[in-house]
Amino acid sequence: MKFNSNIKIKECRKFKDRLLGLMFKKNIDYGIKIPNCNSIHTFFMFNEIDIFMCDKDDNILYTYYNVKPFRIIWPKKNIKTIYEIPIKNR
Repeated sequence: MKFNSNIKIKECRKFKDRLLGLMFKKNIDYGIKIPNCNSIHTFFMFNEIDIFMCDKDDNILYTYYNVKPFRIIWPKKNIKTIYEIPIKNR
């Protein structure tokens, strides 16, 4: 699987940005980084996403591809940052 390494990543630090993430958005051309987070949901998303869960050094520990809307990725140990990337940006 080939990935687009030139995708923009927006960091979500504010509560509202972290809560909404990619919800209610269509035609997304960027990914998001959610620091200090160990689980997510995809409720109210219009697109499938790839999820990368990283440790404190940004090493990828868990990867989920093609996560459909209305799913929950439960808490994982040692996760400090989560990246959400729309699959059309691969």
